[in-house]
Amino acid sequence: MNLLVTGGCGFIGSNFIRQRLTERGSPLARLVNLDALTYAGNPANLADLAADPRYVFAHGDIGDATLVARLLADHAIDAVVNFAAESHVDRSIDSPEPFIQTNVTGTLRLLNCTKQYWTKLPEPQKSAFRFLHVSTDEVYGSLAPGAPAFTEEHNFAPNSPYAASKAASDHLVRAYQHTYGLPTLTTNCSNNYGPYHFPEKLIPLVILNALDGQPLPVYGDGMQIRDWLYVEDHAAAIWLVLQQGRTGETYNIGGLNEQPNIAIVNKICGLLDTKSPRADGATYANQITYVADRPGHDRRYAIDCAKIQRELGWAPRESFATGLAKTVDWFLHHRAWAAEITATRYARERLGAKG
Repeated sequence: MNLLVTGGCGFIGSNFIRQRLTERGSPLARLVNLDALTYAGNPANLADLAADPRYVFAHGDIGDATLVARLLADHAIDAVVNFAAESHVDRSIDSPEPFIQTNVTGTLRLLNCTKQYWTKLPEPQKSAFRFLHVSTDEVYGSLAPGAPAFTEEHNFAPNSPYAASKAASDHLVRAYQHTYGLPTLTTNCSNNYGPYHFPEKLIPLVILNALDGQPLPVYGDGMQIRDWLYVEDHAAAIWLVLQQGRTGETYNIGGLNEQPNIAIVNKICGLLDTKSPRADGATYANQITYVADRPGHDRRYAIDCAKIQRELGWAPRESFATGLAKTVDWFLHHRAWAAEITATRYARERLGAKG
């Protein structure tokens, strides 16, 4: 298989690429990573794999039709996995336009190029071709306490500019399948966490702020509930959907781990108290600071992933306890990676904790 991955230098994309290039018996002949290297795209995430003869990096935007068309043709691409997206809710509230440009217009142009390429493929390559679009549970809106988790049939009700842009891209992918027959797949995931997580998001922000002696910002009362999915479980699910999913279908991918934000912060503090104690012997929980809530902050997300479990036999391997411990260990051993990002890529003090 020749695979085009977009946004592969980001958090989830780089974990997906790493998994694909390091697994035994991989069917990949070539993996092309197209990334614009915006603030969250980091080539260091894949630096140790750059010499793999199967790996090709292309610096560019999914909205560059000429570049995308060339990559598809030159590398005889058999499948596209689209991770490329602006994804931070706080940033979308501050400035929605980049989210529309990348998540909507960019996805539209990527779909157009892919359709034109796919239409000209001979059989059996044409029938085997797939376009997988990676999306989020935030397109579904917010759940009341005790309400059933989001299924694939849940109505879209996005509540932030980011969520609205992802909902629009999901609709475009569906339309290209319905109108043109493009063999698409869509996955909607819950909150990811794990290695290479960009430090503006809740879990890495708390880990790094704690170690630096900085406040641990918690929005509002900290009782916003999210379903947490270990990124390597997510990457494995995407690969399974790409290989075995039914075209035209959506698959929800969740971690089966609903946790309020404040519980996440306290669990991280407890792990750090054991693994890297403060010099003064106090608990890191003393650094917790409640800040004004995000505008329109959704109270609860939860994913019902029964469909992918039933149809494809997938289930998350990591419990939240094991996944969080692995994540804390990773950040403890990769301080230099995080320090480079926080020093050069964004002003951490401006951002709250996303969750």
